[in-house]
Amino acid sequence: MSQFRSGPEQDVRVQILNSFLSAPHGKLQDLASLHRDALERDPLFYGHLAPWYFEHGEVRDHKVLFVAHLATSAYPEFRGAAWVLLQQLAPYEVARVLDHAKQVIGKTPRSLRSAIQHYLRTREANPRQLDRAALRARSALKHLYASLRLKPGPRAQALLFDEQPPADSPQALLKQLARAESAEEQARLIIEGGIPYTTAIGAVRTITPALLVALINAMSPQEVINALASLKRRGAFDHPEVKALIDQKLALASSDQRVSTMKVKKAIEAAQPDEATTRSLLHVADQRVANKVVIRRPTALFIDKSGSMTPAIELAKQLAALISAVIEAPFYVYAFDTAAFSIEPPARKRRPTLSDWEQAFKFVRAEGGTSIGAPLAKMTREQVYVEQILVVTDCGENTPPLFHTAWQEYRHALGIGPSVILVIIGQHSEYFERQLVEAGIEVTSYHFTGDYYSLPNLLPLLALPTRAELVDEIMAYPLPQRPLSSTQAVTQA
Repeated sequence: MSQFRSGPEQDVRVQILNSFLSAPHGKLQDLASLHRDALERDPLFYGHLAPWYFEHGEVRDHKVLFVAHLATSAYPEFRGAAWVLLQQLAPYEVARVLDHAKQVIGKTPRSLRSAIQHYLRTREANPRQLDRAALRARSALKHLYASLRLKPGPRAQALLFDEQPPADSPQALLKQLARAESAEEQARLIIEGGIPYTTAIGAVRTITPALLVALINAMSPQEVINALASLKRRGAFDHPEVKALIDQKLALASSDQRVSTMKVKKAIEAAQPDEATTRSLLHVADQRVANKVVIRRPTALFIDKSGSMTPAIELAKQLAALISAVIEAPFYVYAFDTAAFSIEPPARKRRPTLSDWEQAFKFVRAEGGTSIGAPLAKMTREQVYVEQILVVTDCGENTPPLFHTAWQEYRHALGIGPSVILVIIGQHSEYFERQLVEAGIEVTSYHFTGDYYSLPNLLPLLALPTRAELVDEIMAYPLPQRPLSSTQAVTQA
């Protein structure tokens, strides 16, 4: 488990923030103890952290855990907040909340059952929303009804359990789609039913340009990004009309709050699209990041390029691109072994993209010893002013200048003691961290375990002048309050 140290005691508030960098997808049980301990040791902070994370966070596993632990807590205010937050989740996430509450936490309080029942009845009241949910998350919905022994409404019963979808439902059109002979008929059914790509693609025998247009029209921007490699394999990029439609969807992705920053970059790796599409995707990623936060403190990024630190170099490219997209202050990047080297992207852009940083790091190779103080000593000589330093390393410092000594010299020369954020990769020694703490350096330590999707969660931690101000921002988020039922409203009146 990742660790945070600030002095001899761990700070539970930053420990849970720290977990944002190390949370593996789909392994809720690995983080359950962390959420449980945070709730027990600092319930006030944990309660406010949940709505803050729902707005700023990208890793869905944490949203599931926040709802599950708030919903099963001893505090009615937290159970009410969980009731509200659960309504924002996708059906498969609600199913994960229920399973985590039952199987890991060991209880399913009445308020959680009420929240799920309201969630399902809300969808039943909106046939279009119910049809869409049943098409995309049929197993999750069936699981929710069955686990809580909730009687489905007539339409839900027909869609999920009776295998007799109403004639006006996408499920009925999907059966027709499987029997349709012509591409024109298939396209019409896909458009009328809003049948998602992953469902429709398995029901058709021949893929034509007209069918691809219908499929893409039915997709959200995130779905287009997720399916980019599949679309390319099926010839979507070879037809100007289809390619133009893909480009239109990507243009919409910049303002779509559902689009995941890191999934955009993973899509580029998987699909290897043409240069124009790659630029569009990188623009989407940069815009999504820029919509989150603004970093106003002069910042330096140090990258350990000593032997075996190839993963640090790869991680640094991602971090440099993310920070470049949101920083409104000077930003300096240095790679180091026993010496320090300034890394600069092409000068043609104010906001370099990931491809620019990959070009800048092209000749950087992992080799040599480790002097984490080398880049700071270089900054002292060159009078480079920063207020925070992000260091990607395994903390295996073995060559002077040592960081804690170089930090003292920097503070004396420039009159500023920059805060330090360690992003630790691989096995590491705690000795380096202890040296920094004993030298009076404000240090936050993260153990990164390879989940690139969670990296944007680091940005809010860089965006505020101090760690205390970040906590203040989180504490300013009000707990969501469950709306009063008509009976409660009359009673209170």
